[in-house]
Amino acid sequence: MIEYGIEEVVSTVHEVEKLYKTDLRERLLDFSVNVIHFLSTINGFKEYDVFRYQLSKSATSIGANYEEAQTSTYKEFVNRIRISLREAIETLYWLRIIDRLNIGNHAKREELLQESSEITRIFGAILTKIQSR
Repeated sequence: MIEYGIEEVVSTVHEVEKLYKTDLRERLLDFSVNVIHFLSTINGFKEYDVFRYQLSKSATSIGANYEEAQTSTYKEFVNRIRISLREAIETLYWLRIIDRLNIGNHAKREELLQESSEITRIFGAILTKIQSR
């Protein structure tokens, strides 16, 4: 794999952001906050503790890793993008379980599932573009 400088990586991220017409850092922050708000509405049943814990960790980790990537070397940047993608996939998994169990507000759940799916595609696109250069 040919390694590129951080300038090329930043250019790739900006290209993907233009596709989705968003500031990705702000979008990830909003997503984290929305997930936490959603989790606070789920009944306090002990059986749901794992969903609250795992989903809050994975959803907030997406943005945290992306933030760390902003001041990284190329190699670290690519690694953080990979981690963000893995966390996005895990987040989508937990949301799908919650959806199947019909836990929480249906409309909010659907909104989070949609956003989680889009975030996963965004990170997949960023990683694909980086690896294809």
